[in-house]
Amino acid sequence: MTRIAHIVAAGLIGLSVSLAASAAEAPPLSKGQTVYVPVYSQVQHGNQDRSGKPDEWLLSAMLSIRNTDPKSSIALRSVRYFDSKGKLLRDYPVTATLAPLESREVFIENRDTEGGVGANFLVVWDAASPVNAPIIETVHSNFYGNHSVVFTSPGQPLR
Repeated sequence: MTRIAHIVAAGLIGLSVSLAASAAEAPPLSKGQTVYVPVYSQVQHGNQDRSGKPDEWLLSAMLSIRNTDPKSSIALRSVRYFDSKGKLLRDYPVTATLAPLESREVFIENRDTEGGVGANFLVVWDAASPVNAPIIETVHSNFYGNHSVVFTSPGQPLR
């Protein structure tokens, strides 16, 4: 084996060991959080026109809130949708209790351009006792002819 092959092999072994170690560590339990979730309802792409504006691809966005705790419920306290400038656009009436492993969704149509390229959700949840934190993310998509775009954006707990 060449020296470069040894370095690459050693690097891959080190990477697999560190990934296995991080996968084995369970995240801390929580009694509640406020979670910031990015929404990319418009994605700029291509070239800019003469006025300096790039093309935009409109995407639908589905906010997914998944209770990952197999034994305990969590309570959704608020789901608020903000535009690129931080202006509150909608306060969704989804206050509910999610049973163990239950999920909820909020859908933003791709024709809804009100949020802009920097839209976001703030999701507030809590629990009676420490639980596995939910997975809160957005799934973005657009399917048109033979073109498609699909990706997710994870939520980020705030302090």
